[in-house]
Amino acid sequence: MGQKVFITGASSGLGLAMAQQFAQNGATLALIGRRQDALETLRDSLVGSHEIYALDVNDEKALHAAAHDFMLKHGLPDVVVAAAGISVGTLSEVYEDLEQIRRVIQTNVFALTSTFHPFISPMKAAGKGTLVGIASVAAIRGLPGAGAYCASKAAVVQYCESLRVELHGTGVKVTTILPGYIDTPMTRENPYTMPFLMKATDFASRAVAAIDAQKSYTVIPWQMGVVAKLLRVLPNWLYDKAFSGRKRKPRANE
Repeated sequence: MGQKVFITGASSGLGLAMAQQFAQNGATLALIGRRQDALETLRDSLVGSHEIYALDVNDEKALHAAAHDFMLKHGLPDVVVAAAGISVGTLSEVYEDLEQIRRVIQTNVFALTSTFHPFISPMKAAGKGTLVGIASVAAIRGLPGAGAYCASKAAVVQYCESLRVELHGTGVKVTTILPGYIDTPMTRENPYTMPFLMKATDFASRAVAAIDAQKSYTVIPWQMGVVAKLLRVLPNWLYDKAFSGRKRKPRANE
């Protein structure tokens, strides 16, 4: 019998690619995204029978209602993937960007914790299940014009680690995945070179394999993991000099 998977951000980008990979592996999916039409198109393209829930992950009541509806129809999911996320350039000195910073943190951090919430107690009771947080290599070091995004993904890494330790010994696993540069609508807006750029389908196959292997932490592609480790040990004066002039991600409406 195939896995049951609850996945947010399924209407585009990494979430969509992972949904396709899970379905290809025989899973039954709960597909969560903001766009009903995109979710219907995705569902119709997949093998098997799947549930769709068109909602904003920041709508806590709607998100939790979807979680309970899926569990009522299909039972406890084996895997919950919090893949919903947004990225936009921000400058803290621009007043209008404060709302964008709030939106990024709300969507990338709090909505992720809210996604996990309905499943933790029943997973603990069952002694099984995997919670997957999609972070980013942007969590490793801050980048100019991307303070909100980098901060949000760093928070995801630390939150998932805390949750992993909390759940140790319960049978519930936590997997943190840090994508590097993956070819998605989000990254196509980047006005800078993206080393080791990977197709979303290739990312998804490796991500799902890492989840199945119950890896606690993985960077995809692995080359970006090496780069991230090197950047982490660079002294601040050298890092600042190397990256201060880097092109930044465009701000909203820029």
